[in-house]
Amino acid sequence: MRVNSFSSLLGLLLAVSTLQAAAQKGKMDFWLTKSDRSVLFARQKQALSFSNKNNDNPVIEVNDKESYQTIDGFGYALTGGSAMHMVRMSAASRATLIKELFAVDGNNIGVSYLRLSIGASDLNEKVFSYDDLPEGEKDMELQQFDLGPDRKDVIPVLKEILAVNPAIKILGSPWSPPAWMKTSYDTRGGMLKPEYFEVYAQYLVRYIREIKKEGIHIDAITIQNEPLHPGNNPSLLMPAPDQADFIKSHFGPALKKAGLDTKIILYDHNADRPDYPITILNDPEANKYIDGSGFHLYGGKIEALTDVHDAYPDKNIYFTEQMVVERPNEEGINIVSPVSRLIIGATRNWSKNVLLWNLAADPENKPFTDRGGCPMCQGAVTIDKDSVDRNVAYYAIAHASKFVRPGSVRISSAEVQDLPNVAFKTPDGKKVLIVANSGTGAKTFNIRFDGKIVTAALDKGAVATYIW
Repeated sequence: MRVNSFSSLLGLLLAVSTLQAAAQKGKMDFWLTKSDRSVLFARQKQALSFSNKNNDNPVIEVNDKESYQTIDGFGYALTGGSAMHMVRMSAASRATLIKELFAVDGNNIGVSYLRLSIGASDLNEKVFSYDDLPEGEKDMELQQFDLGPDRKDVIPVLKEILAVNPAIKILGSPWSPPAWMKTSYDTRGGMLKPEYFEVYAQYLVRYIREIKKEGIHIDAITIQNEPLHPGNNPSLLMPAPDQADFIKSHFGPALKKAGLDTKIILYDHNADRPDYPITILNDPEANKYIDGSGFHLYGGKIEALTDVHDAYPDKNIYFTEQMVVERPNEEGINIVSPVSRLIIGATRNWSKNVLLWNLAADPENKPFTDRGGCPMCQGAVTIDKDSVDRNVAYYAIAHASKFVRPGSVRISSAEVQDLPNVAFKTPDGKKVLIVANSGTGAKTFNIRFDGKIVTAALDKGAVATYIW
């Protein structure tokens, strides 16, 4: 009798479980951010339901039979300044922040891609390279190469991040070679002297090897951050012919000889000059070493990424930097702009990632270098000792990074006026749709998939991520 009762109970539990699974199959979860800050990247308690009912709302048709690029991830630049602030936090506060940023469970946002500066960027306290020498001296054998400054902050923080997400992808970008390699002994501007092309190639190889000894794998390197902007500190002017020569005759062969699998990404500058990467890709000797092209959007149109993809569809596209800030004393949050322009815009134009600038700063946006640093570069989070505030860049990335995990594939989704959107299929088969309301009022619309529809609504300036 007890056996029969147990069997009946087990059968009932299995039946309930089956019904719950079937019911859940027709449900759509969504996470929402409203422009008035009343909701900030929060999962909504009431799931949406698929139905067969038709109405006259505009329709975002999602089709997973039509697919595009694979996604590597979403994240930020872990600048020296970002790491400096994080290192100065208490161990407990830092661990809590790192879990929130890089884990995927609960309300954690699952950042999956980081960009590092090779040497200093303009968001370091001081400018440095890994082989600084007095003017007039040189080190052709790189005997004085040392990761020194990075050992104090970037490397320790990265090790803690890797403990949370060992698979995170890392992009390295140099802002300047050592000053002794340049046409003028200055960290700002100047050009790389041709006689130092080979030693600089070895310098970058050495960086990959030395940081690998710390357990940090550099997935890809851009040859030069903003090669057409020599006014930053540090910076370098590197015209396309120089970059092509450096890749085909020096860095490409050096990477191959060293047996390193780090990818080469060229350009790493604004979308107003797609001719720069295309010119280099036109060179067959350089082309064979290149994985793809990187872009910023301080100039030009995001559609230029598709122009480069169409010219060389076998090469990848990356979105490597954009500063996203909130105005002082801004009451609302203008999340619709970075999500529509970058998260949606870059991925709809073939980018495998989206990286914002930068991860962390203090309430005064420090640190930044003199003679060309960035005093308005706000972090995704603002760190004040152990206190953390989350800014618009945090929420913009969260809407993608938590759900569109590495290995996801962009799939087709219909373009609808005032509702920019992009859709993905994740490695575990889920569908993810990110929608922004860029119109002048609230919008009600349908999401249609496999012949069934969900009716959703977004307030003006709101962003939502839908998962089913």
